[in-house]
Order: sequence, then structure tokens, then C-alpha cells
Amino acid sequence: MAAWAQPPASPAVDRLLDKIVDQERGFVARMKARAPLIETYVQETAGSGSDALPDKDHYFLGRFRLGETVAYEKLIERTDPPLKAPSKPLFGHRAAAPPPLIFLPRGFAQMTVMDLHGFNRANYNFEYVGREFLGEVRCLVFDVSPRTRGESGRFTGRVWVEDRDNNVVRFDGTYVAGPALKGTPPERYFHFDSWRINVAPGEWIPSQIYVEEEGPEGNRHFKAQTRIWDYNSAKARKLDELTSILVDKESGVKDQAPAQDLSPLESQRSWEKQAEDNIVTRLEEGGFLAPPGPVDEVLNGVVKNLIASAGLNVDARCRVLLTTPIETFSIGHTIVISRGLIDVLPDETSLALVLAAELSHIALGHRTPTQFAFHTQIMFGDAELMQRFHFERSPQEMDAAAKKTIEIMRASPYRKTAGAGVFLKALASHGPMLPRLLAANLGNQVANQEALSRLAEFTASAPALEEEKIEQIAALPLGSRVKLNPWTNQIELVKTRPLELLSPREKMPFEITPFVLHLTRVEQAAGNAEARQP
Repeated sequence: MAAWAQPPASPAVDRLLDKIVDQERGFVARMKARAPLIETYVQETAGSGSDALPDKDHYFLGRFRLGETVAYEKLIERTDPPLKAPSKPLFGHRAAAPPPLIFLPRGFAQMTVMDLHGFNRANYNFEYVGREFLGEVRCLVFDVSPRTRGESGRFTGRVWVEDRDNNVVRFDGTYVAGPALKGTPPERYFHFDSWRINVAPGEWIPSQIYVEEEGPEGNRHFKAQTRIWDYNSAKARKLDELTSILVDKESGVKDQAPAQDLSPLESQRSWEKQAEDNIVTRLEEGGFLAPPGPVDEVLNGVVKNLIASAGLNVDARCRVLLTTPIETFSIGHTIVISRGLIDVLPDETSLALVLAAELSHIALGHRTPTQFAFHTQIMFGDAELMQRFHFERSPQEMDAAAKKTIEIMRASPYRKTAGAGVFLKALASHGPMLPRLLAANLGNQVANQEALSRLAEFTASAPALEEEKIEQIAALPLGSRVKLNPWTNQIELVKTRPLELLSPREKMPFEITPFVLHLTRVEQAAGNAEARQP
């Protein structure tokens, strides 16, 4: 193989490039101690025109770890089955249909790193491009290419390096495909844009990856969003907390309150609350549920309005499931709504409607399975969690809750439900093309045919769905509402400036869009040796 020529560099440039390579090597070493969650959602379109709408999707959820290779543990996979070899026709020739795209979730995890073992100056050329700000972080920009042509798996593309500690914070490009071997299909690598965020002084971790590519025959086009989180697991945080507990001497203070026995009803309610708390705690420890935070407070405010206006004698709290598929469910008195659903909701009335549907189950006394009150019932791994935890309701419970939802919404400040009705119509319109987005991981599908028919009153009184009408926003693109901190799993609402739409196509309901992150630094707290969490 011929090597690419590289002009000699000055000693200062040599030191800079050596520092970049050393920092990347240190990053890979630190990542080996982590096994974060990784979620990839893919949408396909027919052709590559800008007006083409998604007509097929795929979904993957798992954990990965960088080691000698990229190790991937599947938690959920919803995609097309692998291709089978076509049978030969008895007579004549059969025109071969263009092969469908096959997606491997481990390949998306690989995009968190440019070159797992070989990112060094012996293998790569670096060409300085200039300086650029990514948010508040000034970066040095390089074009990087393999020194040896045709070496399979090497990265080629553009790299952004923050100018303080020389850490790679973004890279976009692809991996080099080697020559095809006889009798085997050629290697194919996608183009991707991989982002890292700062979580402690000098510490940057993979956060989001965007992929966009045409199929091998040019007949299909796809986009994919990958999100990575749960680096600093809840279990690790609890162990840290345990080490800081001070053991005090036993005091002579005793509880002076008289003993009080519990009635059977109180015991039942206590047992149900134990099951609820166990499930919520296990979901949070697994990285699937966001810790309580400001987004919950927004949701709780809406629920309080619904409870007060309907005169319900119940209490309820909200939590956010960190995954993309559109779903809701309730665990005891806890309403859970997925991040993906919050992202696409167009207005507060639509949010109130989906929360009212779960609040109805609580008001009607629909119970959570109480076997989870036993702590041994939640002592299992994350893969088993996704198999054991199912909180979808029976058809009878769903029918009763739908009637109650109508009562609650009629009495609420959100009784003008035209926008919510249009949102339901948009779900019904796009649902057949995006079944994996609408397939619940743990709870109730918001947009299957049965669920939509139960809420027909809201769609019947809503305006017609007019997707060519620029003023009507039926649903938002994915990622429109919630921003996730991948280190702490905390979420907050995104703060964006309003933009005027130029065409109806820019509405992009339920669609994938590229990531453009506003990068910031986490500074060392004054007088504190511990890194401040973002």
C-alpha cells in the first residue's frame, strides 16, 4: 500500500498533535470503565429528495463498552430480520430487487470513537483547517486521513479539538472500506457526526451521533439519531454516598408517639406504595428514568391543574422515561411519560391530554402489580428488566380511563382541545409509516388504533389535518423539547429562539434532524477539589 505524503511539521505543531493523540488515548482508557446506555432510532425514506417523508423505521436500545473491541449488549431491537438468500428461478432470469438496508446497533456504538486502537501519528495525517467556536468552546479544526490508502476501518474526516486541554469534542466523517473479497459483499460504512460534551474539567464524553446516508442503489435514504447516557450510574452514586455517612453514637432519644397498628386497608395501600417505589427506584438505577428535576415540575403543574379542576381526591406525581418511543404508563400514583413523547407534543393542551389519560387510571383505582413490593422481584439485570416490566393496561381499564379522560378534560383549563385533536390525527396519519417510534417499551401505546378510537371525541371536534398549511403545527420533530445530560441523566427543557417557517416541509413532525450542540465547559469550583457536575 502506498503511504500518503505528509510535509514536515514544526516542533510546536508536533507537540500539539502528540497532545491530541495522547488525550484521545486517555479518553479511550477511561471509557473502558463505563458501560453507558445507547439508543439509536433510524428513519428511512424512498429516494433522497428533501420532500420525501419517512416511510420505515428501526429502533435499538442497549449498553456498550469499549475494550479490545466494541462490546454491545442488546436490550431492545426492533428492525427488519436479516436477509435470506433468494431462491433461483427455474426458467429465465428474475430481476434482483434492491436489497433493503440492514442496521447493526454495534456499528453505531463504534461511532463514539475514531479509531479504537490506532489513532496515532503513525497511522494518520493531520491537516490544520482553522479555528471555530462550537457554542462557547473555541476549537482547532483538522482534516484527518489515514496515511495508508485502503486500510479498512480507519477514520477519515474532520475533527474539532478544544483549545484548552486538546480533547476531541466532535468529529464527522466515515471509516475507510477495504477492498471486497471474492464472493463477499463489499464493506459499507456510514457517514456520521459524533459529539462529546464536557462533564468535568478536562473530561469529555460521547453524547449524540447523527448519521445520514443513501442506500447502495440510491433508491433509499436514511437518517439516524443515537443518544448515549447513564455514564455515572445511580448504583455508583449510592456507593459514594455510603462512604460519606458518619456513624454517630446511639442517643437516648426515643419516639414518644404511641404505637399504632395499621388497618387492612392501610396495609394494602402501604404494600402498593412499596411496589411503586421499588419499580421507580429500579428504573432510575437502570438509567431509564430521569432523576426528579425541573421538567417534572412542569408536568406536575399540569397534573395539579387537572386534579383541582376535576375535583379528584387523589395525588399524583410525574417522571420522565428517557427513551424515544412514544408511550405513557402509570405506576401506582406515578405518571411516566417518555422523553420522545414530550419532544413531539405541540402545545400544553396536548400534554394535558396524555397526562389526563394516565391520571384517569389513578383516579379509577387501577392498580400496579404488587409482586414488585418484594425487593427480590426487582433484583435482576437491565436486559431482564425490559422483559419483566410491562405496565400496559387491559382493554377494560383503557375503555374506562378513556371515558374518565373526557370528563377530566371537559372540566379542566385545557378544555379547548382543538390542538390536541390535531396531534392525535397526526399520530394516526404517520403511525403506519413509523411503527417502531410508536411501539411502547414498557407501557401503553399512545397511537395504536384502539387508543385513538377511544379518544375519537377529541379528533372529531378538531380541525382537519392540513400538513401543507404552514400555520398548523400538528407535531414537532424529535428533540424539540428535552435536553439530556448524559453524565447525570438529568433533563431540562431546551431553550431555542423561535424561527419563522419557510415552507410546510420545515415542520418535520415526528422526524429525525441533525444535532448541533451548544458546547460549554464545566469549570472547577472555587476552593473545591471536586469537579462540579453540570
